[in-house]
Amino acid sequence: MSDEPIRYPLKYGPWVIQERSIVYQDPWLKVTRDIVARPDGSPGSYGVSHMKPGVCVLAIDGDGICHLTEEFHYAVGRVTLECVSGGIEPGEGIFETAQRELAEELGLIAGKWTDLGMVDPFTAIALSPTSLWLAEDLSRTTANPEVSEIIRHVEIPFAEVFKKTMAAEITHAPSVALILKAWIMKTEL
Repeated sequence: MSDEPIRYPLKYGPWVIQERSIVYQDPWLKVTRDIVARPDGSPGSYGVSHMKPGVCVLAIDGDGICHLTEEFHYAVGRVTLECVSGGIEPGEGIFETAQRELAEELGLIAGKWTDLGMVDPFTAIALSPTSLWLAEDLSRTTANPEVSEIIRHVEIPFAEVFKKTMAAEITHAPSVALILKAWIMKTEL
């Protein structure tokens, strides 16, 4: 991303951004409002949520057991089962974030890592790129979750995790994509 100031009007696909303002910002989220000319030329506005880029890690041990997190998530108002996830800190690389989050949340270190690409969980009103990682050859360390996280470490066979994903018992979009990608990769061998 360039540090040069954006000059308006700015052609943005079939849209034209006339001006942009920040309506909310905290360490995890920034909400912008663009005054635009829509593709048909009519005036309008468009809001975008910019979430901190992150990672999602599926840890599978040598016995085919998946190590997942279970915790209450404020936005959905319920406990969810999902892969390890977290935001990339300033100055931190994507792979370093994946390693840190796995150790922090579940107390696991992986000897083998496979990059399974990236997903955009929401494309219409949110920018939240999430890198997907498969972690294997696991060993244990001490978990050290953030003070706002009350995480239960859940161990479930991979076939059961796949079934839970297909039954919409796992709904976290990056986790769903990661589990399905890993399942296809592992069952094609």
